[in-house]
Amino acid sequence: MSLKAVILIGGPQKGTRFRPLSFEVPKPLFPVAGVPMVQHHIEACAKVPGMKEILLMGFYQPHEALSRFLLSAQQEFKIPIRYLQEYAALGTGGGIYHFRDQILSGGAEAFFVLNADVCSEFPLQEMLEFWQGHRDAHSFVILGTTANRTQALNYGCIVANADTQEVQHYVEKPSTFVSEIINCGIYLFTPAIFQHIGKVFQRNQQELVLEESSNGWQRAEVIRLEQDVFTALAGSGKLYVYKTDGFWSQIKSAGSAIYASRLYLNQYSKSHPERLAQNKPGGPVIRGNVYIHPTASIDSTAVLGPNVSIGEGVTVGAGVRVRESIVLHGASLHDHTCVLNTIVGWDSTIGRWARVEGTPSDPNPNDPYAKIDSETLFRDGRLTPSITILGCSVTIPAEVVILNSIVLPHKELSRSYKNQIIL
Repeated sequence: MSLKAVILIGGPQKGTRFRPLSFEVPKPLFPVAGVPMVQHHIEACAKVPGMKEILLMGFYQPHEALSRFLLSAQQEFKIPIRYLQEYAALGTGGGIYHFRDQILSGGAEAFFVLNADVCSEFPLQEMLEFWQGHRDAHSFVILGTTANRTQALNYGCIVANADTQEVQHYVEKPSTFVSEIINCGIYLFTPAIFQHIGKVFQRNQQELVLEESSNGWQRAEVIRLEQDVFTALAGSGKLYVYKTDGFWSQIKSAGSAIYASRLYLNQYSKSHPERLAQNKPGGPVIRGNVYIHPTASIDSTAVLGPNVSIGEGVTVGAGVRVRESIVLHGASLHDHTCVLNTIVGWDSTIGRWARVEGTPSDPNPNDPYAKIDSETLFRDGRLTPSITILGCSVTIPAEVVILNSIVLPHKELSRSYKNQIIL
């Protein structure tokens, strides 16, 4: 069977909640568990038998880092990977409609669409088998998972027939409770989806003619799969939900990247044991799941983990303690620093005996269906305690404490800070 995959990577005006980290690198290339966020998607797609091509779609300008990444991923996964640039933000449906000829070229019988800002086990093969089990060749599948009742309101909610799993009702971010089955942002479509998106496009065009707004040419192209297409398809017998019990989370804010990193590192024990650091004589003390880039230099008296990922060329001094953190390439942690619930930016330096600590924004561990809350930056006029983030090339002096703070790139601090954004 001939398949393709489309990964929606968004663009520079998106990912604002990911600042200051998205200043340096497009959000889809931000490393989660040691590899770029979108590499997890590509790896999952490349494993599906019959996958002919993977298309990344977004409105980033052609970017050197992106081109380099695509080239190395093509070589590693032995599959054509291309980037298709939208001329503007076209929404989740507008982009695939605009590039429908590219997606269908080569006779793809079905294609996956994945949002780049989710982390998941990506049960693509299972979705495919579930779809093949339905006699209707023109049906579509949404990957769904269970959330708790209050958090379900922040997602697209799916009401499905308990026996057939046919979607009867779809509401994006409802104001009252609809269902605890939520949309994971991973879909399996056949070429027939384009007729449904085409109807929305024509309807948008007609509405624009009636409105006669001055700059309306662009608006007809902006199509949201969730609100415009799924809401209309629900109840027509064409849309089904495949429910997964595997892990799933959104990566909207920098804090959720640490949680996503933990989920992926957990999965590595099955999928990539070679990526997890082991306790070796003369090596640092490893507790739980830790990823260390082969080029990093780490003192044998350092203690790392659980849930730590150390990037390329990082130096970690004597007696350093790192836990629940991501340390990006070129950073340097001097002797006896303590780094907890923090993302340390590229080429940043933390002076000796300094303590850099954040507050985790993890889901409730006692609720198996809890998801991560997308916290607002401020609450009641105060900065919400969250992960501490050091932008790139930040210098923290010796013997200070940085707590629940966000430090923008290229800052040289001279004292301790807590609960602040340092501009």
